[in-house]
Amino acid sequence: MEPEEDFDDDDAAEAQEDEAEGHYVTAKLVGEDVQILPPSVWRQSWNRLLNSGQIDAFAELVIHPEDYERYEELDPTNAQFGEFIGEASEQVAEGPGKSRGPNRSTRRTRRR
Repeated sequence: MEPEEDFDDDDAAEAQEDEAEGHYVTAKLVGEDVQILPPSVWRQSWNRLLNSGQIDAFAELVIHPEDYERYEELDPTNAQFGEFIGEASEQVAEGPGKSRGPNRSTRRTRRR
């Protein structure tokens, strides 16, 4: 059974707009640096591709065009791709050049 083509030229055009604006972050995919659009700019139609298992079609929309061939060569497992997406998400949460710092303890100190 062939995967459905759920994306169209409008999605590709929007991805190109984002590329032109330079909204990429860099994350490790199988140990290699790969540029990806941050999850905060993904279209819902792109998420549907990801959720329906159309990983290559999704990756073509969110990975920088110069890095897409590298993605194909690396041929990541689902777990590796998930880690890659997670790292991209963390970078957006932290913001450029910022660190989240140490986590606050969940244990409360006793007041006297």
